[in-house]
Amino acid sequence: MMPQFVLASASPARRQLLVAAGIQPFVCPSHFDEDQIQLANPAELVQALALSKAESVAPQFADALVLGCDSVLAFGGQVYGKPESAAAAIARWQKMRGQVGELYTGHVLIDTRQRQKQVRFQVSRVFFAQVSDRQIEAYVASGEPLNCAGAFTIDGKGSLFIEKIEGCHTNIIGLSMPLLREMLADLGYSATDFW
Repeated sequence: MMPQFVLASASPARRQLLVAAGIQPFVCPSHFDEDQIQLANPAELVQALALSKAESVAPQFADALVLGCDSVLAFGGQVYGKPESAAAAIARWQKMRGQVGELYTGHVLIDTRQRQKQVRFQVSRVFFAQVSDRQIEAYVASGEPLNCAGAFTIDGKGSLFIEKIEGCHTNIIGLSMPLLREMLADLGYSATDFW
């Protein structure tokens, strides 16, 4: 019998990626306070945040695979999570337009049955379009970028303003499906076992 697959995230986009790949997760948001962790290195930061989220949920399940994820955008030597306001999102987009950023997503998979865990990260490069102030203001007014690391999504209105990406495209959405497949394999599972 396969362990229960638990998503320690309230992200509808992450849940949808899993469902589309044939994995029906039980959603159990961590409610972990992300402000507790302050690290300058984006790879270390997303892994620490993902680990904290997964570890805060895992004790509730005796026989489960608990997936925790967290994403940030590294741009211009800074690390950005969700913008704190509409004004901050507009200012960020005015800096990012026509530029390239790197989206980091930490992935942690805790196997409560085997008492093992995998801690990894994935990075993808994002090429932002040269958008006008009017387009930026309209995008921010839609509300979409206020709930996203880096103040954009690629699976919504923000897709209009991303020229291209290099690397894993599902990582930009918040969960690298190829990396998840590898992490499952390292714990002795096949992704297809969850179909």
